[in-house]
Amino acid sequence: MLLDNIHTPKQLKALSVEELPAFCEEVREYLLQSVSVSGGHLASGLGALELTVALHYVYDTPNDKLVWDVGHQAYVHKLLTGRRKELGSIKKKDGLCGFPRREESEYDTFGVGHSSTSISAALGMALAAKQQKIDRHAIAVIGDGAMTAGLAYEALNHAGDIDTEMLVVLNDNDMSISPNVGGLSKYLARLLSGRFYSTMRENSKKMLSKTPVMKRFARRAEEHTKGMIMPAATLFEEMGFVYYGPVDGHDVIELVKILGNIKDINEPKFLHIVTQKGKGYEPAEKDPIEYHAVSGFNLKKGVSKSKAVSTPTYTQVFGQWICDMAAQDEKLVGITPAMREGSGLVEFSEKFPERYYDVAIAEQHAVTLAAGMACEGLKPVVAIYSTFLQRAYDQLIHDVALQNLPVVFAIDRAGLVGSDGPTHSGNYDLSYLRCIPNMIVMAPTEENECRQMLYTAYQQDCPTAVRYPRGKGVGIEPQEEMVALEIGKGEIIREGTGIAILLFGSLLSEAMQAADELNATLVNMRFVKPIDEALIRTISASYQRIVTLEDNAIQGGAGSAVNEFLSKEDIQISTTNLGIPDCYIEHATREQQLEEINLTAAGIVRQVNQREETVSTISVA
Repeated sequence: MLLDNIHTPKQLKALSVEELPAFCEEVREYLLQSVSVSGGHLASGLGALELTVALHYVYDTPNDKLVWDVGHQAYVHKLLTGRRKELGSIKKKDGLCGFPRREESEYDTFGVGHSSTSISAALGMALAAKQQKIDRHAIAVIGDGAMTAGLAYEALNHAGDIDTEMLVVLNDNDMSISPNVGGLSKYLARLLSGRFYSTMRENSKKMLSKTPVMKRFARRAEEHTKGMIMPAATLFEEMGFVYYGPVDGHDVIELVKILGNIKDINEPKFLHIVTQKGKGYEPAEKDPIEYHAVSGFNLKKGVSKSKAVSTPTYTQVFGQWICDMAAQDEKLVGITPAMREGSGLVEFSEKFPERYYDVAIAEQHAVTLAAGMACEGLKPVVAIYSTFLQRAYDQLIHDVALQNLPVVFAIDRAGLVGSDGPTHSGNYDLSYLRCIPNMIVMAPTEENECRQMLYTAYQQDCPTAVRYPRGKGVGIEPQEEMVALEIGKGEIIREGTGIAILLFGSLLSEAMQAADELNATLVNMRFVKPIDEALIRTISASYQRIVTLEDNAIQGGAGSAVNEFLSKEDIQISTTNLGIPDCYIEHATREQQLEEINLTAAGIVRQVNQREETVSTISVA
């Protein structure tokens, strides 16, 4: 086995080029065996396998800076850079991160998780090397999906303008390898990347530099010639890159030859490769979405298809609600930034295709698109993950809230998200939403309340947000009938003495158990903005202590809203804010994360009692 003796890129380089295809097959088998047991992202890694091997074979990593976009495909990269034995721990508590992370390895040059950052980061590294006169290469790998984001084009525009040496590799996996990625295309890509062509091109540029008119003419002639042969070349050539491709991204020998040819060309380069997600494992090739991220499964049988369950997830609650609401109101439109499956919009997209808009990975555009639609009388619902809405914060404030437009934000994956870790946790939305004028912000405690809040949000003539967590709730079946809640009104769901727990959001089970043990009153606040001031005033007059509880950052969160009201009203009462502390919570199961930050029932009781002891000590002193 070739793989047995290769743990680093340096050892990989000891193989001959002819041995690389066999080595890739061993890596593919190892990846399948590992992920089928441990779970994790699979299809992307299988698709980018040969590219990963070729990049580490040709370039001198980690001195040369290899930057991955998003990082779903980086499992092979981790395997080749000294972490093969730990691969089974990926996304588990105290195990490998599911994405590249600087603290984990010197080969992980940039921490990622969100899309479309690789070109900007690699360009920054290339400019830093140039300024410090360091001899190294910078390589950005980006997928065709990530190329839909404006950030990628901002970086391309800058890189092409300043003429800095770097390589952008476009991993195009949205189509099968078509006939034009065949013998002729291989020949042309190799010809255009070859030293004869590159030398001739550079010498011609020097000769014509003294005659600007001829220089412009020669450049145009070159661009149009390439454009006729390879249409994709024109865009990137216009932006200042030398374009190579398209190339078969599963031909590792060809990749090594082309990368070797273009490695030392000292200008911005763009290599377009075509790959297939899930390559080498037939079920993943046929259904790359199902095999994008998997739990452990049997390799022979494949992943068990999800079956309908009696207790729906919050995502499914939203998916049913938007279909029901769309049936009632033809003005409803659904918008998602490339998260149809994740946000629960599959059924809606099938039932109402003319009212469904997937804008690709373009969160800023999604929000401003919704604003434009709302201006003209439609009722947009933007289905988006909490962590991704952060990317459109300016549009949320300026284009929606400032104009007081009726856009509904259905915010999925709020709070801790478990194994995806801090890059995907939605820990800040209550903080960044409640400070925006005109916003109404709601946080359901259970499934039926989520449905009713979505309906309530839809009835408003202003921006609204309903934020809900990943996964299942407490098991309360959503009612078919939809009834609008009174804006800004909470409810007492358990009577107790001495302590009142004000709950914002999804920690209902933990809060109920804690309230039982403490004999505390439990209040479901429902609204973070506007907050139920009358209820807080009543609670303050009836109890000795208030405890706020939320699955959001404590700083600036719902508890802070309570503190601000108490301060404004000059109400003197002991207050404890419980939530997510001022640190990033590492990947683990959600239950392990809650235990780590003392937001389980036992942790809540422990924090309340510790605070009680501290207050008592101060009082005695």
